[in-house]
Amino acid sequence: MASLPKEERTRPVPATDAVDLRTDAGTLSCVPWRDLEAEIAAWDSLAREASEPNPFFESWYLLPSLRQLPETHRVRILRFERGGRLVGILPVLRAGRYYRWPVPQISSWLHANCFCGAPLVAQGSEHEFWRAVLKWADHSPGAALFMHLRAMPLGTPLHAALESILAEQRRQAALVHLEHRAMLASDLGAQAYLEASLSTKKRKELRRQAKRLADEGELAVIRQRDAEGIEAWCDAFLSLEASGWKGKAGSALACDPATESLLRESLAGGALNGKLERLTLTLDGRPLAMLATFLSPPGAFSFKTAFDETYARFSPGVLLQRENLEMLAREDIAWTDSCAASDHPMIDHFWRERRPVGRLSIAIGGRLRRAAFRQFVRAETARNPTGTSS
Repeated sequence: MASLPKEERTRPVPATDAVDLRTDAGTLSCVPWRDLEAEIAAWDSLAREASEPNPFFESWYLLPSLRQLPETHRVRILRFERGGRLVGILPVLRAGRYYRWPVPQISSWLHANCFCGAPLVAQGSEHEFWRAVLKWADHSPGAALFMHLRAMPLGTPLHAALESILAEQRRQAALVHLEHRAMLASDLGAQAYLEASLSTKKRKELRRQAKRLADEGELAVIRQRDAEGIEAWCDAFLSLEASGWKGKAGSALACDPATESLLRESLAGGALNGKLERLTLTLDGRPLAMLATFLSPPGAFSFKTAFDETYARFSPGVLLQRENLEMLAREDIAWTDSCAASDHPMIDHFWRERRPVGRLSIAIGGRLRRAAFRQFVRAETARNPTGTSS
């Protein structure tokens, strides 16, 4: 495994990350994340005009994440401004480990409940943003061998702009991990999509399960897009999720006060900002399956779902997803990211489209650092030539 050359390791670096890089195209600052608390209005405006939607980096989700989760004092925000207007943000972290290896890098900051790493960049500023970010990384790499961008949607205008700048600068980069997430994106209506996705036998089985479940009591589907009852809804969701296998495994949100607070604060913020849809399947008023979806037009993101496992024989989660196909009727939503891992046993058979998402490693710094990176990434991709490292 390549190590950073001594000449690069000992290069002086700024004493603080709070530096400004001014160019003719704009100014990029690396600032503590709390600095953004003072400009939420500008941040929300940026989110509305972002080239690639990402609710996980919007103010109502990212701030609760940073406030509630541990070790966030080291997170910094790359803040890009043009003409006095905020046009780009990306949370980053100087990490001492690269997955299982002790290799320092500058990484985009994500956490276990953050499913998209695309920076928020205003349409029309994509090239200038990436150019400024890479110049900053070259200017103050510290001990980092390279820059690592996680959970980046591929094939988007934002990704295309990055590819263009990399080619322009003849800068080495590698796709070191690739997954294809289930995605809902179709011009078909809900019923037509269901018929195209599932076999006649499977659709018949779903109807049978719905009928048998209705024999147990009164079934109802509740769709909410406002903030009414959000606290009680979070109570019910947390209880439902904790009652199943996630609770037994200790991975349910309610198992950790930090993640429980994150759910409550972010869903309340999303609801107040019109960015949340809650879908609930109830039996005699009791939730059997629940789904929280983030709305960030033209995209939507399935954030969290849970179902009552004591009713598993009726497939309440699948029945709820059948109702969720009504998302296809929304004129402002062109696609929905499942936020699920590749080959998910349920949603992959239900949603037919796929969204490529990858991790990118990018050369930064001077000649020796880039030579060391070239050795490192060659070794990594030799083991995983199709970009499927873990």
